[in-house]
Amino acid sequence: MTAAEPQNPLHRRALLRVAAALPVAGAGVAAFEASAQAAPGPAPAGATASAHTSTAHGGPFDPVSPRFVLAVLPDTQYLFDADSADPAPLREAFRHLVAERGEANIAFMTHLGDVTEHGTEDEIERAADTFRTIHGKVPYSVLAGNHDIDSGDDQRGDSAYLAAFGPARYKSMPTYRGASPDGYNTYHVLKAADRSWLVLALDWRISDKGLTWAQGVLDAHPTLPAVLTTHDIAWADDDGKAQLSDNGERLWDGLVRGNDQIFLALGGHYWPPGRTVLRNDSDNDVHVHITNYQDRYYGGAGMIRTYGFDLARGVVDVETFSPWLLARDPEKRSPLEAETIELTGDADRFSLDIDFDERFKGFAPVAVPKPRPASAVMPRGTVAYWRFDAAGTSAGGTAGKPVANGAVVRDLTGNGNDLTVSRLAAGGSDALTWSADHHPGQPAHASLRFDGGKSPDRGAILTTAARAALNSEKFLRGYTIETFVRLPEPFEGDHSWMGILSWEGRNGDAGKTTGWSPLEPTCSLNLSPERFLQFVVYPQRQDADPTSWSHAVPVGRWIHIALVNDGRRTVMYVDGSKIARNPSQPSTGIATLGKPFVLGATQFDESFGQGFYGWMGDTRIVNRALSAHEFLTPYA
Repeated sequence: MTAAEPQNPLHRRALLRVAAALPVAGAGVAAFEASAQAAPGPAPAGATASAHTSTAHGGPFDPVSPRFVLAVLPDTQYLFDADSADPAPLREAFRHLVAERGEANIAFMTHLGDVTEHGTEDEIERAADTFRTIHGKVPYSVLAGNHDIDSGDDQRGDSAYLAAFGPARYKSMPTYRGASPDGYNTYHVLKAADRSWLVLALDWRISDKGLTWAQGVLDAHPTLPAVLTTHDIAWADDDGKAQLSDNGERLWDGLVRGNDQIFLALGGHYWPPGRTVLRNDSDNDVHVHITNYQDRYYGGAGMIRTYGFDLARGVVDVETFSPWLLARDPEKRSPLEAETIELTGDADRFSLDIDFDERFKGFAPVAVPKPRPASAVMPRGTVAYWRFDAAGTSAGGTAGKPVANGAVVRDLTGNGNDLTVSRLAAGGSDALTWSADHHPGQPAHASLRFDGGKSPDRGAILTTAARAALNSEKFLRGYTIETFVRLPEPFEGDHSWMGILSWEGRNGDAGKTTGWSPLEPTCSLNLSPERFLQFVVYPQRQDADPTSWSHAVPVGRWIHIALVNDGRRTVMYVDGSKIARNPSQPSTGIATLGKPFVLGATQFDESFGQGFYGWMGDTRIVNRALSAHEFLTPYA
């Protein structure tokens, strides 16, 4: 509606020059909830599409994908300004959202108010007619801005706006859940990223009755993360630093700060755009953003902003662009059109780092999977399986409790490949301790904490007995070796080339001649100085040392590692994902020498120089290649 408040007069920035680019391509997939209440209503023409089907325009969309987009449309009032109206930019924005719904993964669109300049019946009707382009194809919400109604709060009564954009418009949408008795406030529930999300679309001046209604909505949906949308919540200075407006202060004190569910609050009304982060009563972040481009060329040129939620990466990527200008022939764009296609300033294009599980745990904690018994995770061909809970070792029970030398970790297959604990020369009692920490998908809820290192050589190892069957297993038909690992954060000290697991012995003693050194063991999983996993194996049937290398693995986070050989070649997987650097050369079996299998270190010339540094969880060896969905933590 207006520039920032008087203490921050509008500074006219130069429009950004953009070469081209469609900013939302490849953002992920999303959808809205298909099981919502649906009822016929006098909304504009257009059939509502199911969340689990394709539309003629939008293509398929996936409500369980971890990536989805929330589209935001700010003040369009200058496009519906009496006889100066030109709805073409908005119509093209809607066409874009419909056409890109599947490809750009659009779950929902929310308009932030000031649809029109004067709120007359003619302007409102023209805007409502323009919304036919999107209606029934992408679900959306619209709220009243101060230019859409005469005055007052949401108790103002009937208006042309309410007749066109009131509850009746949304009743055919699967996302619509209800409205306040006055009709000016609505709420919507969408299904995306395999969970439900709440969108509150609040009048520009919500009344006390409206606040009570909104609180009731939150109380009725206590586990849903919520996005609050309204017309007037914050204003920004020319650097994009935002602060709450008077109305925003009222919303903050009356609704937002006390409801941890609200993690994102979006408003228009003021320009320039801006953002800030506030802390609520639960000491969690609430992101507050202003989106408004009516002051820019062609009344904002139908600018839309996309919020690309990526729960796999823990980020929200925000981008701003004009589909109307993007659709123009580049050779025919005027200078101002070319400058306004996409906005890339700090307030227009940015990313938010959000650990969604952590942010939402206060009202929607992630259910921790229950431990799975050993019998449930020993498929055909399992030759060894070790875990560090009460089923596998008596060391468990107290976090930080040392696991003594001589302690035995049983092979739960019954094949006799039990592991016995010992320490390297400089390994004290804290070189190996018990921990309840574990990968969320790990069958056993326990691990061992290794405190290995160099200079002096320290650490702890777990080894099979001298005559254990695993020592001489050749795996000629293939194998799958799995383990769970977490590296400390910060990752302190020199731990380059530390071993995670290995077989003892020298590859030269097995008659191998091609490797880096005849003194390294016949099979080992190690960590390079760059934190790349290295799996090097000397096959039984080839004189070779095919070696798989991962990317740099993270610190402070559990990972699952799987080494899979089908009798012909070996492939490494990290978190169920095949890594790039897997050798194509033949690899059949493992040239074991009848010497012990080891967890926690790798030998060189039959000597241990350092121990593993970090946590290690369940470890399993199967004498055949497993697919990803058969791993200890299954991957689809």
